[in-house]
Amino acid sequence: MHTGASGCGKSTIIQLLERFYDVTSGQILLDGIDIRQLNLQWIRSHLGLVSQEPILFDLTIAENIAYGLENVPMEDIINAASRANIHQFIEELPQGYETKVGMKGRFLSGGEKQRVAIARVLLRQPKVLLLDEATSAMDSQNEQIVQEALEQARTEDPSRTSLTIAHRLSTIRSCDLIYVLDRGHIVEHGTHAELVQRREAYYKMLDQNTLQ
Repeated sequence: MHTGASGCGKSTIIQLLERFYDVTSGQILLDGIDIRQLNLQWIRSHLGLVSQEPILFDLTIAENIAYGLENVPMEDIINAASRANIHQFIEELPQGYETKVGMKGRFLSGGEKQRVAIARVLLRQPKVLLLDEATSAMDSQNEQIVQEALEQARTEDPSRTSLTIAHRLSTIRSCDLIYVLDRGHIVEHGTHAELVQRREAYYKMLDQNTLQ
């Protein structure tokens, strides 16, 4: 878990892991290997990204969930949707999984789009789950529904590593390890309880209501 004020460099870490661009100094190591020495396609095949604004295409819900994969059984698509808390909603639509979502998913609400995006990630079974402010733009009701889906994604595979970027206390406090960033630097890390007890940067963010 990475947290910190807006503009401190939280999302940059995910962009560097995905190799949208490379570091200009220093290194990012995966199991001791410089990430630039690894095959780009191989790296991205092991990462599953859920961002604040999910990317959906003018296709059916089923096609959006299975996007980028070939010959996916419908049973697997439904299973992923169920784990993402979106299956029941889809079943209630007149055309079900064959419903077109429109350009950028405009026929769906923010919470519905996010759960379709989570289903897509779950279908891929990534080794590393990247969650970038995935619920920050939602009201409390939608946040709770999506948060349950994200928790399922984080915990269903014990070998899966989750890197979460967030500013909401409800998302942060349950994480195994929290890193606090300030101006591009990690200033402290620990569990929620440890950081509160330390009464430094994290505690000050709580005290100033920076974390909601």
